[in-house]
Amino acid sequence: MNGLSLDDYVAGVEACDRAVLGRAITLIESSRADHQSLAQQVLAALLPRTGGAHRVGLTGVPGAGKSTLIDALGTQLTSAGHQVAVLAIDPSSLVTGGSILGDKTRMADLSTDPRAFIRPSPSARTLGGVARKTRETMLLCEAAGFDVVIVETMGVGQSETVVAEMVDVFVLLTIAGAGDELQGIKRGVMELAEIIAVNKADGANTEAAALAANDLRQALHFMRPLHAGWRVPVLTVSALARTGLDELWDAVVRHRETLTEDGSLESRRRDQQLRWMWSMVEDRMMSDLRGHAAVRSLLPQIETAVREGRMPPTQAALRILAAARD
Repeated sequence: MNGLSLDDYVAGVEACDRAVLGRAITLIESSRADHQSLAQQVLAALLPRTGGAHRVGLTGVPGAGKSTLIDALGTQLTSAGHQVAVLAIDPSSLVTGGSILGDKTRMADLSTDPRAFIRPSPSARTLGGVARKTRETMLLCEAAGFDVVIVETMGVGQSETVVAEMVDVFVLLTIAGAGDELQGIKRGVMELAEIIAVNKADGANTEAAALAANDLRQALHFMRPLHAGWRVPVLTVSALARTGLDELWDAVVRHRETLTEDGSLESRRRDQQLRWMWSMVEDRMMSDLRGHAAVRSLLPQIETAVREGRMPPTQAALRILAAARD
């Protein structure tokens, strides 16, 4: 790709050389077989240096101000001595086929902070492919010394579950003043949340934010907690006024301490590793299946038959699998 050897990549990432880190991420995002082979060697060599970071997932309702919050919280953390990496998962990249810059342009302070690193969403054929590349990027960032990794979901639906599967704590950001605050939040997303923050709690909106937070606390009473020892806090913050950020980060730290004390954090990460493994198996099998010569020649007519209603999808699937076995 660019003439760097395995040792070059490992040494560069360990030294937090931004240029080498960027190249290493580009390497793992490549679909070329030789690049993938080298990428896996790089990850294996760096694996002992990973695992020490706070892995924070963040999602939010439209207009919640995720980017502004990340910019404010991230710069506060870097000022306190942390190194912060921000990664994005954007399902729209599956449609466009390209890498999405997401809200990097709105993180004006963090994007120029020497102690921060922002990476746009990778492109991939499937959401699982995007997730795999993001997980591997997270490991590279940890190996480079970033002790806080924020994974932001840019879309809705499945992407929240994907992010929750790769982080230690999942934060839901919402706002008040848009009618029924609970209507814009899917129950499934609420059930994933381990910290909830109501943003834009400033000026004339301060009281409305407090009321929205109270409504959310009431709603949580009807939901089963993800962790028996953790009660989901509902906080009010203002990314614009930069208030409530200390309380938000304190909640992240307390969550980590709570799960560490009873071994839940280690168990959670091990379970995530296993699910990641099976996700990669499925992804690779799909790739191999699509690349099979017999399947490639058969696929156009089968897809046409299914699209036109002349063949049920179940029968089509069996024919594709049979072609791959022959």
